[in-house]
Amino acid sequence: MRKRIIGASLGNCVHVGGVINFLRLAEEQGYSTDFLGPAVSVDELIGAVIESDPDIVAIGYRLTPETLVPLLRELDKKIKKYSLASKVFIFGGTGPTAEVAERSGIFKKVFNGSEDIDDIIVFLKGGTFEKTIQNMPDDPVNHNIIERIKSKYPFPVIRHHFGLPDLNETLIGVRKLANSKVLDIISIAPDQNAQEFFFEKEKMNPNLDGAGGVAVRSPQDFKSLYNETRTGNFPLMRCYSGTNNLIKMAEMLLETINNAWCAVPLCWYNVLDGRGPRGIKESIIENQKVMKWHGERSVPVEVNEAHHWSLRDAHDTIAVVMAFLAAYNAKKMGVKNYIAQYMFNTPPATSPKMDLAKMLAKIELIESLQDDNFTVYRQVRAGLASFPTDMDLAKGQLASSTYLAMALKPHILHVVAYCEAHHAALPEDIIESCKIARGVVRNCLLGMPDMTLDNDVLKRKAELLQEAEILLDFLKQLNPAAEDPWTDAETLTKAIRLGLLDAPHLKGNKHARGRLETRMINGACYAYDSGSQQIIYEKERIQKILQDI
Repeated sequence: MRKRIIGASLGNCVHVGGVINFLRLAEEQGYSTDFLGPAVSVDELIGAVIESDPDIVAIGYRLTPETLVPLLRELDKKIKKYSLASKVFIFGGTGPTAEVAERSGIFKKVFNGSEDIDDIIVFLKGGTFEKTIQNMPDDPVNHNIIERIKSKYPFPVIRHHFGLPDLNETLIGVRKLANSKVLDIISIAPDQNAQEFFFEKEKMNPNLDGAGGVAVRSPQDFKSLYNETRTGNFPLMRCYSGTNNLIKMAEMLLETINNAWCAVPLCWYNVLDGRGPRGIKESIIENQKVMKWHGERSVPVEVNEAHHWSLRDAHDTIAVVMAFLAAYNAKKMGVKNYIAQYMFNTPPATSPKMDLAKMLAKIELIESLQDDNFTVYRQVRAGLASFPTDMDLAKGQLASSTYLAMALKPHILHVVAYCEAHHAALPEDIIESCKIARGVVRNCLLGMPDMTLDNDVLKRKAELLQEAEILLDFLKQLNPAAEDPWTDAETLTKAIRLGLLDAPHLKGNKHARGRLETRMINGACYAYDSGSQQIIYEKERIQKILQDI
């Protein structure tokens, strides 16, 4: 049976917008609602409560706080007289009236207008999220991203990365972010020394300390960062897998920060991108082991693979194929909850229509893998290279990208601070960026046009799915001896060496072919033949590669 809420503006208050918006949200969360109207007297309200027996009584009042005091005294008397104290009374109003409501002791929850839509959704779904998290056993299984997503959806949980070169400044910043309550996940950005040599400090180059993130040097440093999040809205924490000693790093992150989910590539963090000395085949095998390790412990996994190819100007077909193979490998390694990241604006000249088409193609392939043991959650973000150095233009890009990404109905919104093209984000930059994104999300959830049905989007999506199928089928044939070519490290390494998986930025890399040419045409990234000045589709591209070798 559906829970029931009745709502009214109390006494002589005729402002009904707040109550009506609250009841609309409640209906979307499965409640049965009834609005009693404006200027409802205490006796009328009590009579309605007795007659309809609701679970929650929502009261709005937006006039002067002084006139609210006698109304609440009368309400308190009538609640006691008719034994209605077991009912849940909640209040919504201005800051001053909310203070009066708090002091009355009548209300289980008081909204003062500063709350965002996700705060209200959390309440309607059964509680106050901060208290729930605060009382959770402090272990990686119970302190998890999946429950946080469920508590807030359709409002996406918000993630941002953070890491200043100085550890103490980062500790202070983490506490500021937690107390701001504007984000749900803080992704710690360690410096390159930590990512590569955390367990081999003798190999670190002191001149690179703090390059790219915070100079964390011990498990205690991570624990200290985690401790600073035990305030505000108790944000979750996470960190990338590192580029060396991957299992050892995974164990440490789970023990110190309750790593909310693992993020590991399939084919990268090695000689391909220069982030470590590992060979491609070796790194694929190690990355798969990391997926398996987390799957065995029911920790969600993100395989941040597809955008690494797009960041290096690979054509959209490769991005779609690698998005699928990343998810496919995670599933085969026993991952139960998969976080699929969709990075928009990559390459930067991608148009909104073509961006959406590429993401929808990825989604169709990835979510075709879902079953009782494999659930996919959508994470969206803006591409870093799309942000201009002009701060005002950058704020516009953040808002624009967020609006487009909301068409995917994401579970996680990875906010990229608007200032990133100019300087590493400070806590104040992150808070402002998250507020901009939250404002966009709030408007989108009021109802937005369905851009996924645009004819140009659907046409490009269909083209990408057809092209991806050709490449995926050929990868299966590449190594007939392999039990499963799509997870076989030798097959994937061979595909990179031959140029089936390739990118223009890999030119000169002795571990890849580096021959692929691409062009942005009508907002999409295609494989291209500069000799004939034509787009090359996958059948022809594969044939040319086979002829060359």
